[in-house]
Amino acid sequence: MSLSVASPSSVFLSSTKFASANTKSSFHGISIQRVLPLRVFSSSSLRNYAPSVVMMAKREEELKEIRAKTTEELNEEVVDLKGELFMLRLQKSARNEFKSSEFHRMRKRVARILTVKREREVKEGINKRLSRKLDRQWKKSIIPRPPPSLKKLQEEEKAAEAAEAAKST
Repeated sequence: MSLSVASPSSVFLSSTKFASANTKSSFHGISIQRVLPLRVFSSSSLRNYAPSVVMMAKREEELKEIRAKTTEELNEEVVDLKGELFMLRLQKSARNEFKSSEFHRMRKRVARILTVKREREVKEGINKRLSRKLDRQWKKSIIPRPPPSLKKLQEEEKAAEAAEAAKST
């Protein structure tokens, strides 16, 4: 970057890789040229966009999978995912090891499922007010149950206890 003075009343900053935007200063009428970076695309920067294309393809595949399920299956999956989120929050509060990326992944999946449910309601002609009423009724009807990951841990503990009991006898 270089600094050049054209006249006592103006100051210019110039660079070959930057675009500029003129602004007036109230300091003795000096014009200061602000330097803004230009967006230059090179072959290396274009490679960085490839992972986003892959992620979009995965998202589309996930949406197809979600849309193939029935509304009841979607409701069950929402309950399971919310239970998993609860377990993650417990692990976080207990300072246990966990994957923090799972929070984002599960919340996004719940949002996608609920979006597909709402799309179906719109197709059926259910308005927003009725939809919320039905949603409240559905939430009240949910029977608390342990999430799948907790069930899996309990089964592993039982299997370990059974193996230990078999060794001792």
